Amino acid sequence: MNSQNRLDPERWVDKYADALYAFTVVRVSDAGIAEDLVQETFLSAWKAKDSYKGEASEKNWLYKICKNKIIDHYRKQKHAVVKISDREEDIFFDDVEHWTSETKPNEWGIDSEQPIQKKEFYSTLEKCKQKLKEIQQQVFVLKYMEDMDSDKICSLLGITSANYWVLIHRAKLHLRSCLEKNWINN
Repeated sequence: MNSQNRLDPERWVDKYADALYAFTVVRVSDAGIAEDLVQETFLSAWKAKDSYKGEASEKNWLYKICKNKIIDHYRKQKHAVVKISDREEDIFFDDVEHWTSETKPNEWGIDSEQPIQKKEFYSTLEKCKQKLKEIQQQVFVLKYMEDMDSDKICSLLGITSANYWVLIHRAKLHLRSCLEKNWINN
């Protein structure tokens, strides 16, 4: 084991609980579930501490366990997925998921590099994301925050490709509308 990559389980909660919670809560949008997943992360890490090889830092190792707990959470939720039977005619996006020229959002005229505007944006995005249906949130988080490909998301959530595209389409439309109402035109 690399001497720099030793575990210090007695300090995990003090060192990592808040950061793991922040990482988790934006992905599951529920404080109680996020707390449970962080606790499960620590418990799993404790159980696996003897098999830790030191190939990754303690922090990265804990984050990987936490990420797997989040994915397991979504996997368990797939039985609650609402099936969408037919795909709407898609007038907003082209074949490669970009806005069509007729329906693309207006220029927002915002400098995303400004720290205050960036913070306001992410705060508003989180509020808008919480307004999505649970399954739409799950698909959005897995696609855009966890960078999973669509086939893995479909498999994980137990949905068809057509269901996936409708869900991601609707999530984008709702988020666009919500951001324009609550941040852009505010």
